[in-house]
Amino acid sequence: MTDENKPLRRETLVAQALGWMDPAHRSLIPGIFPGTTYEREGDGSYPTGRVYTRDHNPTYDQPEQLLMALEGGRDALLFSSGMSAALAVVQALRPGDHMVAPKVMYWSFRNWLLTVAQEWGLEITFVPNGDLAALEAAVIPGKTKLLWLETPANPTWVVDDIAGWARVAKAAGAHLAVDNTVATPLLTNPLKLGADIVMHSATKYLNGHSDVLAGALITAAEDDFWARVKVNRNAGGAILGPFEAWLLLRGLRTLHLRVQRASENAMAVARHFDGKKGIRLVLYPGLDSHAGHEIAARQMSGGFGGMLSLCIEGGAEAAMSVAARLKVIKRATSLGGVESLVEHRASIEGAGTPCPEDLLRLSIGIENVSDLIADIEQALEGRNI
Repeated sequence: MTDENKPLRRETLVAQALGWMDPAHRSLIPGIFPGTTYEREGDGSYPTGRVYTRDHNPTYDQPEQLLMALEGGRDALLFSSGMSAALAVVQALRPGDHMVAPKVMYWSFRNWLLTVAQEWGLEITFVPNGDLAALEAAVIPGKTKLLWLETPANPTWVVDDIAGWARVAKAAGAHLAVDNTVATPLLTNPLKLGADIVMHSATKYLNGHSDVLAGALITAAEDDFWARVKVNRNAGGAILGPFEAWLLLRGLRTLHLRVQRASENAMAVARHFDGKKGIRLVLYPGLDSHAGHEIAARQMSGGFGGMLSLCIEGGAEAAMSVAARLKVIKRATSLGGVESLVEHRASIEGAGTPCPEDLLRLSIGIENVSDLIADIEQALEGRNI
């Protein structure tokens, strides 16, 4: 006997996109609403509640509601990119406020914090990843307003204790925002661990097909801080186009399959090359030897994600040579797509990067894992497949 009141599991919510249907035509696939404006009544009111496409486009409704359901949030916002979503959170602070962020994180956002954010008048302290004591020491009571966390941290995949960061934030009266792009809501739910806001570069796993640029924020509470974030999206115009929102929803419907397969493949690759000749170190939270494995096992469920890094013996030149010989795995920026990608991050990030020079970042896709392993093997050996 089935329990009709039992909540649907995440895989079902994702596959059916909450089970919504077009009320006018009973279509299982939603429409796209390219219109930019809506008609008023004669008295000046808006009977549908929609005023202008910048924050009222109907194409946003379903993906935002789905993300709320997956993360367990009270409200969600789509953005034109992950960067614009992250900036909307930081710009909700006021000049003179203090925030804390990890030293290893998404490079473009870190650069923005180091330049524009500090020029704008924010005080920012960067702390070592995985060091809760350093975080506690960095917080300034009454002044620290935001803690920003990315875990696992790109591209070294250090794992931080989200619940620990949440306790520090709460004690300081600060908000905790977590970049959950790599873990996805299927593996980690930061709001349930005490975070206040979750950010996704929806370009990556949420869309999953390397054809949409998008970002998203989900909040645990619709408080004054969230109200300022919403103003930033509306006033700043960092909105997603309706066609891109529709494509994002289409990608989300296979999220559980893609994340599961990528996680399984990444684990197989990590185990295969851990301790192999030519590999100095494998960085993957799923390995028992990983420094953050215990925390990752506690706050991640269903896998450890599709991202890993290989540190190649011989330094930067050897790492670049291995990347150049890969045939199946493509040399390209980004992550979270169905295809496997590789990057030598230190050369991409340039001066000031905290990334080791011998590190190759791998976004493992959904291909046959034997083909991926064989490709890396031949690249290490310098022979053809």
